Amino acid sequence: MTTAGPGAAGSGASGQGAAGGGTAGPGAAGSGASGQGAAGQGAAAGRKPRVFFVDDHGMFRTGVRSELGDQVEVVGEAEDVEPAIALISECVPDVVLLDVHLPGGGGQAVVTAIKATHPQVRFLALSASDAPEDVIATIRAGARGYVTKTISGPGLVDAVRRVAAGDAVFSPMLAGFVLDAFAALAPAAADRPAFDSELDQLTPREREVLRLIARGYTYKEIARELYISVKTVESHVSSVLRKLQLSTRHQLTRWATERRLT
Repeated sequence: MTTAGPGAAGSGASGQGAAGGGTAGPGAAGSGASGQGAAGQGAAAGRKPRVFFVDDHGMFRTGVRSELGDQVEVVGEAEDVEPAIALISECVPDVVLLDVHLPGGGGQAVVTAIKATHPQVRFLALSASDAPEDVIATIRAGARGYVTKTISGPGLVDAVRRVAAGDAVFSPMLAGFVLDAFAALAPAAADRPAFDSELDQLTPREREVLRLIARGYTYKEIARELYISVKTVESHVSSVLRKLQLSTRHQLTRWATERRLT
C-alpha cells in the first residue's frame, strides 16, 4: 500500500462542467472485447492510463482534467450513479476516479455495479470526505485506493498510475485507520458464518439502512447519510422487517448487533 501526498488538486481551474448526466470521450469507443481487454493493462503496456471521472461538481471535474493534463487519457465523465454505470460499462477504462457522495446515492453503488460485470476496472476514490465510514465502505466495495481532494495535481497523476498498475493508494492520514479497521474486522469475520440465509436475502441498500438503524440513526439522519428521501428509508425499513420477520426497531438493532453489522 502506498500513500499520496497533500496538495490542491484542481484548485486553480475554472470553467463549466459537462452538461447532462455524463459524457464519453474519444477514447471511449470499443465497448466490445478489445475495449474490455484493455482495462487494467495501462502500466504493463506502457501507455497512458485510460481514466473515467465521476463527480457531481462540473467545475471540479474541469479542474481535475486540467491538473491531469496529458499524463492520462480521460475517456469520459459523469455526474451521477446511473449515467456513470452506463458510460463506464461502454468505455471500460483502466481507472475510475470517483467521488463517494453523489446525488443518486453513494459512489459505492458504482463500484459494486461495475465490479460485477467488469472486475478488471479499478477505482480510486477522490473525495472531500475523510470520514472513516466513507473510506471503509468504499474500500470494502472494491476500490483500490482513496485520496482526498487536497491532493496535488502531480500526486493525483501518480496515484492514478499506481492504481492502474494494481497498487493500493491512500492519502497519508487515511492509511493508518484503513489498516486498523480491517485488522479489527478480521476476528469478527472469522467468527461469522460464511453463509447467512437471513442476511443474504437483503439488498445492499437494505443492509446500509439496517447498519445505520443499529447505530441509532434517525430516519432523517439515514436519509441525509445515504442521499435518499425519508420515505425511501421507511420503505427499506419496512422491507427489512418483513424479510426478517421482525416488528420493531429494537428487534432490528438486536438482530444486527448479534451479527456484528454495526
